[in-house]
Amino acid sequence: MIANNAPWGKPLPPRESGEREFVFTQADFERVRKLIYEHAGIALSSAKQDMVYSRLARRLRETRMKTFGEYLALLERGDKAEWEKFVNSLTTNLTSFFREPHHFPILGAHLKKLQGKPSIRIWCCASSTGEEPYSIAMTVVETFNSFNVPVSIVASDLDTNVLATAAKGVYARDRVDRLPPERLNRFFLKNAGGDDGSFTVRPELRRLVTFQRLNLLEPNWSVRGPLDALFCRNVMIYFDKPTQYKILKRFAPLMDRGGLLFAGHSESFLHAADLFRSQGKTVLRTGGRSPLTWVCRLPRRARRRGRRRTSAASFSSAPRPAAPRRSRPSCSDSRPTARRR
Repeated sequence: MIANNAPWGKPLPPRESGEREFVFTQADFERVRKLIYEHAGIALSSAKQDMVYSRLARRLRETRMKTFGEYLALLERGDKAEWEKFVNSLTTNLTSFFREPHHFPILGAHLKKLQGKPSIRIWCCASSTGEEPYSIAMTVVETFNSFNVPVSIVASDLDTNVLATAAKGVYARDRVDRLPPERLNRFFLKNAGGDDGSFTVRPELRRLVTFQRLNLLEPNWSVRGPLDALFCRNVMIYFDKPTQYKILKRFAPLMDRGGLLFAGHSESFLHAADLFRSQGKTVLRTGGRSPLTWVCRLPRRARRRGRRRTSAASFSSAPRPAAPRRSRPSCSDSRPTARRR
């Protein structure tokens, strides 16, 4: 965790003009950081103090509590309904249709290779308000040119509020205005009886996606493999490296052979090179190799000499004395050998 220089137990100074409605001490903030990290794996930096206050102050008003200490005690007693609202308040849900668009042609090409497979499974583990899983579904339909496809998409999220929005599949005009007209007409219906200009995802597209709540830190996941593609984009940035590795280690056995993991543009999994190997453009496959592994091999000239000896011996009828064995380098002390030109 990042240390903060504010005196322990003292109110955090407001960063905007005006007095805060509730006293929010450094101790309160540290309790919030501890609770959200233990429950959801989210590591809040000290730069998030103002955000935490503004979002949780709403919860104090709705629960009619007067202090953060009182509210946090409610959480520590295990109030399930308030825990859900607490997590929903602190999660960020920035998304859009076909965000990070370079991934979708890669997904389409991958799906073409799977044509003929009786069942194709895709997991989107941070669905937010649904734009990402519906973008995946649109890519599926465009690839196979049909809504009747053997593809199932599981879309999960920690936040129950955004999942409810995603399941409805209703979007304001400004959420779909960047889609080409042909996509908008093929996959959405304009809502009648209102001037808001909203659109609803067509039922045949919605049938490809199943929404469910899932916490990546929970010991048991309802999602089962084998997965042909897994979208985990802009999720890991909220976790520290040990938590990232723990989740990636659980992803790996769920992936089918050749399955693709799609990550966010600012995410790097070099610390999990033994689990996944990069394919470029923040796309990874299972079957990584430890960066400490040395590949043992003889120099090419030595291999050619060995082949010549074997070839000459096969045409000779007289027994020949065995050539002295050359010792091969062991993996423990071998080093990469420079190729001679």
